[in-house]
Amino acid sequence: MSEGHSGGHHPEPQPYAALRTKAIESLLIEKGLLSTDAIDARVRAYEQDIGPLNGAKVVARAWTDAAYKERLLDDGTSAIAELGFFGAQGAEIVVLENAPAVHNMVVCTLCSCYPWPVLGLPPRWYKSDAYRARAVIEPRAVLQEFGLALDESVELRVWDSNSDIRYMVLPERPEGTDDMDADALAALVTRDSMIGVAKVAAPSPTA
Repeated sequence: MSEGHSGGHHPEPQPYAALRTKAIESLLIEKGLLSTDAIDARVRAYEQDIGPLNGAKVVARAWTDAAYKERLLDDGTSAIAELGFFGAQGAEIVVLENAPAVHNMVVCTLCSCYPWPVLGLPPRWYKSDAYRARAVIEPRAVLQEFGLALDESVELRVWDSNSDIRYMVLPERPEGTDDMDADALAALVTRDSMIGVAKVAAPSPTA
């Protein structure tokens, strides 16, 4: 099942600062002052760890504060701003709640619109032609490749982001976390779970 908003799609032009950064990066690599491995490692850190920390805090707050969760699902942009996270893109952030019978996943079919304030840098696979096409055509197969096999009884909803609306998934809270505080819960939340290509894993049992 695919849902979303048509129109408003267009590749966002790169700002001057980004173009200048790429030019400097290329020059440093050419002169041997910087390695591509070092750059890749830093990008991975921002994609997978540093960037998504904001979103993880939002999720943990929603899991532990019913009133905040209600505000988040009603007006994601405002509720996220309550925690100090907002961007200059002017796009609305809509938060989609996963549940046992409903699973949401996010894609941007025509470019790579992404909720930067809460998820940081978009991963490379999110921007790839393969993901952008297949997430709509065969979403269950895509999820299986990420290691997530959904039962056929689960309704799968695919949401197509655009320049006006970005989507973020509020994943299900895993079992065995009732006694965990917000900081401990946030440490469980991954970028992929907030895109909807993974679930949040339950904490490992302590010895």
